[in-house]
Amino acid sequence: MSRIAAILRRGFGVVREHVGTDHLGNKYYLIPEQKTWTGRIVRAKRIVEAANAKEYEYMEGSIPMEWDAWIRGRRKEPPSIEELLKNESNREQIKTKAKEVEEKDRALLAKEYKEGLVATPARTAAKGHAAATSFDKQEFNEEPTSTANAFQPGSWMPTSKKD
Repeated sequence: MSRIAAILRRGFGVVREHVGTDHLGNKYYLIPEQKTWTGRIVRAKRIVEAANAKEYEYMEGSIPMEWDAWIRGRRKEPPSIEELLKNESNREQIKTKAKEVEEKDRALLAKEYKEGLVATPARTAAKGHAAATSFDKQEFNEEPTSTANAFQPGSWMPTSKKD
């Protein structure tokens, strides 16, 4: 009987309810909780049908945050169009305010440098860490030498540890 049910399910498709579509063209569906013919309960699923169906074309941000939260079950109700528009405008306002604050901060810092209230960042030519013994000393790079042609097996003897 399970084969017949599987064939019928494949033939008629799983009953899914269209919940909404976002501004990118992604469609969101809810497959309600169902009871199989054996009495087993299949829990509800939330799926998205991407506007660009190729998986390798998916990029972060292809699904709005509100819809992502609904798909993952973090929220019970799907987002409304008004909520999406409101959140998008809030994000844009935050971005513009952040740019304004950053520009003001740069201008204030430049003014403080000009007036001498803040020391300009020093440009150091020294290499290495200040705690190193070779800090600010000239580095000598020698090309590695090989003893491959002159090496004799058994000619090297380790030094004694008693020294």
